[in-house]
Order: sequence, then C-alpha cells, then structure tokens
Amino acid sequence: MKRLLLSALLAATLTPTLAQAADEAPLDALPYTPSLDVTAMDRSADPCEDLHRFACGAWSKANPIPADQSRWSVYAKMANENQRYLWGVLNKLGDTAAARSPAQAQLGDYFASCMDEGAVQAAGLTGLQPLLDRIAALKAKRDLPALLAELQLAAGDDRLFFGFSSGQDFADATRQIAFATAGGLGLPDRDYYLKRDAKTLKIRNAYEAHVAQVFTLLGESPAAAKAAARSVLATETVLAKASLSKVDKRDPYKTFHGVDARGLQALTPGFDWAAFQAGLGQAPWQARYNVTEPAFFKALDARLKAMSLADVQTYLRWQLASSLAPMLDNRFVQANFDFYGQTLTGTPQLKPRWKRCVQLVDLQLGEALGQEFVARNFTPELKAATVQMTDEIKAAMARSIDSLAWMSAETKARAQAKLQTIVNKVGYPERWRDYAGLAVQRADFLGNVVRGNAFEAKRRLAKIGQPLDRGEWGMTPQTVNAYYDAQMNDINFPAGVLQAPLYDAKLDEAPNYGNTGGTIGHELTHGFDDEGRQFDAQGNLKNWWTKKDGREFEKRAACVAGQYATYTVVDEIKINSKLTLGEDLADLGGLVLAWEAWKAHMQGKAGESRDGLSPEQRFFVGFAQWDCADARPEAMRVQAKIDPHSPARWRINGVVVNMPEFEKAFACKPGAKLVKPAGQRCKVW
Repeated sequence: MKRLLLSALLAATLTPTLAQAADEAPLDALPYTPSLDVTAMDRSADPCEDLHRFACGAWSKANPIPADQSRWSVYAKMANENQRYLWGVLNKLGDTAAARSPAQAQLGDYFASCMDEGAVQAAGLTGLQPLLDRIAALKAKRDLPALLAELQLAAGDDRLFFGFSSGQDFADATRQIAFATAGGLGLPDRDYYLKRDAKTLKIRNAYEAHVAQVFTLLGESPAAAKAAARSVLATETVLAKASLSKVDKRDPYKTFHGVDARGLQALTPGFDWAAFQAGLGQAPWQARYNVTEPAFFKALDARLKAMSLADVQTYLRWQLASSLAPMLDNRFVQANFDFYGQTLTGTPQLKPRWKRCVQLVDLQLGEALGQEFVARNFTPELKAATVQMTDEIKAAMARSIDSLAWMSAETKARAQAKLQTIVNKVGYPERWRDYAGLAVQRADFLGNVVRGNAFEAKRRLAKIGQPLDRGEWGMTPQTVNAYYDAQMNDINFPAGVLQAPLYDAKLDEAPNYGNTGGTIGHELTHGFDDEGRQFDAQGNLKNWWTKKDGREFEKRAACVAGQYATYTVVDEIKINSKLTLGEDLADLGGLVLAWEAWKAHMQGKAGESRDGLSPEQRFFVGFAQWDCADARPEAMRVQAKIDPHSPARWRINGVVVNMPEFEKAFACKPGAKLVKPAGQRCKVW
C-alpha cells in the first residue's frame, strides 16, 4: 500500500481545469446522499438480468470518472468528499496565528509544507542529494547492508531489493517477530516482467523508457540513462522470476518460513544481516524471523554477487528516486504520473496538489488527523447502532454454522469458538497513536516525508519482541474501507465507512442491512474464507478442520471459483478466480448473513415499501448501490493482474444469482441471467 501511495499519490495536477477547481473546494461538512438513492437507478433495466445496472445505471451517467482518477465508485466518491472536508480542516490548522495543540500544529505545518509548491520547485534535488551522494560514495558491496538500511528507512517501501519489518508469528500470534519479504520491483506484479503478450510488452517497454527518463532527470546523458534502465530491468526481472505469484501469496503456508539468525544468514551468505539490522537501529540478531519467500532471497544473493558495484549503485539510485519522485519538483512529479498514472492505469490528468497533500497527511499522521475527523463526524449513537448490527450478524453466523449439514460437530465447535473470539472494532482506536517523536518543519517538505517514513518504519520495527497490542488499527478512522485481520482475529470498521451513503441513519433498515450489513458480514466471513479459515481463534496458522470437513469446504468454494472464472474483466481477460476467491466468498457469505440478520431484526415489525420498491427489493438495491462503479480499461487490466476483488458488476450480480431470496423478491423467472437452478447455486455459509 505504501509503495503505491508514494509513487502515485503525489502525481497531482499542476494546473487543474477551471471546472475541477470550481467543483473541488474545501467542504465545511460532509455532504449527504441516501444509502438507497433512487436517482441512481436505471428502472428500464431488468433486475433479474442485471441488478448492477438496475441499481446503478443512472449513477454511472451522473458520475463519470473524474479526469484525475483511473476508477470511480461510491467508495471513491466518499473518499474524495472526506478529503475535501479534511482539506478545510487542515487549512485551518495551518494558520499559525490560531490556537493549536501540538498535534494540530504538526498536522497544519506538514500540510502547509506540502502545499508550498514554490518551495518544493525551488529545492529541486537539494533534499535528495545527500542520499544520492551516499550511494555514490559506496566503495564496496560489503558496505551495502548499512547503506540499504538507511535508504529503506528514507523511502518507506519495499522497492529497495526487499522489505524488512515486524509481524505476528504465524505459529504464535502473541509474538511479534521480524519479517523479511520479497520486493525490489517497480512494476505492480511479476507478470509484467515475465509475460510476452503485446499489451504486457508495451507496458514493459514504456516502463524501461520511464526509468531512462528518470535517470536523465538525475543528470545522466541519454545514452547513459538508457544503459542504466537496461541494468535496472535486468535486475528487476531476475527478482520477479524468483517472486511468488499473487495467487501463491494468498496461501499462508507458502509465506511462512520461520528461521533463526543462522538460517537467515545462510539464505544470503553474501549479505551481512547483522550490519543491515544495526543500520536500522535494531539489535544485530533477533531470535526468530519469518522469511516469506526463501527462494527469492537465494536469488537475490546470487544477483548481488553477479552485479558490479556500478550496477548496484544504479539500481539504488533508481529505486530511491522513483519512490520519492512524487515529493520532488514538477519534472519528477510529471514523469512519475506519465507512467504510473497515464500509461499504466489510463488516468488522463494529474491529481490536484491539495488532494495528494491530504492523502500524505493521512498516510503519515493518520490517527492525529483521525481525531479531528471523529470529533466532528462520529457520534456515540452511530457507534452503538453499528455494534448492534454487528452483534446481530455474528448471531446469524452462529446459527448458520449450527445448521450446516456438511460440517461435523467437532469442526462446528471450533468454528463457534473462533466466531465468539472475533473482536469488533468500530470507529476509531481506544488509544490514539502518539506522533510527538516525529519532527515536522514547515519549510522542509521532503524532509518531513523522509522523517515520516523513518518514523513509521522504526515504530513497526520496535514491535519486534514486544507484547502484542491488540488495540492497534491498520486503517485510519477517516478511511472509507473496512477489513478483517486473520491473526488479530478482529473486524475493523473505521468511522469513514460508517457515513451516508453507506450507512444512513435517516433511512429504513432494509438498505442499511443490505449495504453496511453486507459489509459487516463480508468482513466476518473473511475469518472463514479459503485463507482465513486456516487460522484458529487465537490467530495461529493451524488446521482446526477435520479432513472430511476441509474437503467439503473446498468443494463448495470450488463452486464459487468456477462461477467467477467465467466472468470477463475487460477485453478477453477473465477473472482470475484463484486470486479473487477470498473476496468472492466473503461477498456471498456476507450478504447471506446480512439477509438473515435483517429478517431476525424485523421479526414482529412491518417492513415499509418506498419508491415503488418492497422492503426485500430495497435490501437488494441497497446492497447493489454500495458498489456503483466504473473503471478505465487500462485500470481494469491492472486489476485483473493484482486485485483480489472482482469487478463491481460481478461483485453484485455474482452474489445474488446464488440467492433464492433475490429471485423471489423480484419475481424472476427461470431462464433469467440471475436465476440459477437450485442444484447449481453456490453456498458455503
């Protein structure tokens, strides 16, 4: 996530259009859109043929993809509105004459430094030059580990050969250990280096030209820049060949390889891990490491041995400059956008500077910014309503487990134990993160970014060997998203995702259960999808299923995978259902649970028909409208390679085709596209 943000986030418009400038002003309050928006519907469409079009057809016409976006959706529009609101907040906090707390001063000064484009332009490469000089001063490859540690702290991503941080031990989730992870690539997936089809070759050739362009910006002659780009591509291709595929990375057993210090060093005899860790400010050796991809590190060691010192320096210069390019002057910002924005994802226009500055504050001072968001937008009543809905959906899951004819009593008992152990986090963390140790200087934007990267990296590294903090969040409160963490065994719903048009306290229960209820059920189901089910109630990687029950689960999951494999993403590209299976299972299981919870909630109450829709129809339209969305063809091609989520249309239609309740709600007839014979429907939970 961080790499994507730091290489694309600050690709901002240098001169936004007048229309955009008029539309995108700071907001004093979050706008309201109902969670079931009848103006978004296309009633000329038959819901039994295409529910997504029926619910969202007019939304797409009224909400074309903005010029600075590669995709657009209800979630993205909400996130954009949140950013406009936080833009106004940060503008006010940037006023040095106003009374500000220390945290508010950090926020305001960081934002002001980012918005001072004139100062950034005047600085040019000045802020980056000391790190470039250290690379130039590298005298021998034996000195690489200490330098690499310094560069990784500054860049804040895994672009420099590999990633190194902390994580929960797969064998004992109460322990936090060091993780060494594969990295080192400038393209989003290994397939961009390995496949030979015309579209992939076009992207790879454009990437090589982009690498050369960045070297020219660093002062190389055109011929030297082209040679440097070839050197970089050669190294990245070797690393890509040794990397696991996105599908393999979903298998926790393929990314769990515990070793001690001696075992780590044995993987890379030519790389001094003690010197590297000392450079990070860590103890030279830890008791335990997880090397997620041993074959990658063996290949890295061989590559380092084969590279000349000049090749190593060339590679380091590229990865450092590329990671921090969005924070440099407009030449680097434009070059970064031209490839990562326009060529790779088809985005026509660079983002306005205010937007990337808000995103960067969210990335580096996220919980401080979250306190400002929560104080203004998240009430105790909203939190209580979300907790109640979550409890009802967990109860529906418990009933579902008990009713499964294919699962044994032994596995049911363990599933129930895991379900009851899942912690529900709503809104914001109970204990806010402290950023007092991060030095923010109003006149040093690049310095703020580099110090912010190092601050976060060291915060994570400091967790190695320490007791687990189960109260920690992996998203900021203002984020329009939610997640399940298999090792924490918790579901997390930030305040930003609990706003209209996703959760709407002004509307009836039906669309809210279809929308937010479906999201809650989705995250809950992740604890029992093809990946989450491999972790037990304590978050340990442990098989708690009988062999027969495991086979029964896999048979039902294969039904879902087979269905989604028939769907087209774009052009001739089909969904890689092995990559999307976890999300597809969660989409289906989540809505089934939301339906059952809503029916239980409404027992003894009369449902309300509105806008020509019955309560049951409102449930399904509310569900469908969470994912009104469109994407550019280029972005869809990238999504097909790297995104574990299916495209919006199939996340809606692919779910309801398996629900007889949908068929009944809209009186669908046999033969309709969204009607399956009973024996062909997919259902796990």
